Amino acid sequence: MILIDGSEGWGQVLRTSIALSALTLKPVKVINIRASRPKPGLMPQHLTGIRIAAEFCKAEVSGLQYGSMEVEFIPKEFEIRDKTIDIGTAGSISLLLQTLTPMLIFADKKVTLEVIGGTAGLGAPTIEFVKYVTFPILNKLGLPLPEIEVIKQGFYPRGGGRVKITFTPAKLLSYVNLTNPGKLLSIKGISIAGSLPESVALRQAEAAKSILKKVTENVEIEYYSTQTYSQGTSITLWAETENSILGADNIGRRGVRAEDIGKEAAEELVKSIESKAALDKFMADQIIPFLALAHGKSCVTVEEITQHCISNISVCEKILGCKFFVDKVNKRIEVEGIGFGK
Repeated sequence: MILIDGSEGWGQVLRTSIALSALTLKPVKVINIRASRPKPGLMPQHLTGIRIAAEFCKAEVSGLQYGSMEVEFIPKEFEIRDKTIDIGTAGSISLLLQTLTPMLIFADKKVTLEVIGGTAGLGAPTIEFVKYVTFPILNKLGLPLPEIEVIKQGFYPRGGGRVKITFTPAKLLSYVNLTNPGKLLSIKGISIAGSLPESVALRQAEAAKSILKKVTENVEIEYYSTQTYSQGTSITLWAETENSILGADNIGRRGVRAEDIGKEAAEELVKSIESKAALDKFMADQIIPFLALAHGKSCVTVEEITQHCISNISVCEKILGCKFFVDKVNKRIEVEGIGFGK
């Protein structure tokens, strides 16, 4: 049984631990789950992620209760199938996918999930970030691009978003050398207003565009309003470069103008572009498990080496037996992947 301390890295440690345990069929025990959070322990999206992962590998699980600080996960064998998953709250669909993706990409057949929950939420990437940044970057490792259809947007507190996603399996992931982003080609984005006037989405988009135009004239931000169970807004931006994609997102907050939400997202993206790193600070931790699973030596430069990133590295080293090299000065990460699936 591999012991993982979940007190640092929060939900990310839990998601990566369960994902890699399920994939490799190695049992894990995660303790001190989200110990430093205001509401520690398992939340609804964590419970759903662990429960579905357990179904997909016939795992024995203990500690699977709301607020639980400790979970034992003992996987047995793969049984992955198409499924509709209802998180039951505005819990993040994107974070749920982080738990399930490693298993789904190494399944023996195409798998389609329909997930009901939140499409944009605090502390989680928007589903648009996942579609236009996360998976296109992972595609560089040989992961086939999933088909993602956002059927309905869902905001806090009622959620109710619905996303259909079909994974095509990969036999093997390959190493990447993402150290130089190359020339900036264009910036794109999507600004969404849920059950609010379209003018809100437009103001959000135009404010972002006013910042981004200082970096490049080639900026296109789509905007629209849509019916949702709870009012909310989101904006997702991504910069396409010769060798990579950098992303940023933001969600509306009570009492904050749509213009400020757009500007904040744009400023984040400008910081990522100006860092000259190949990966933004959010992709820095998201890519870690896939680099560890890939065949060959990968090297990436990142905007920032976050606590999420360090925690993810620690989990991968414990469960997969690989060894990362982290250059904190030059924000460079290297690893010889284990070549899972060979």
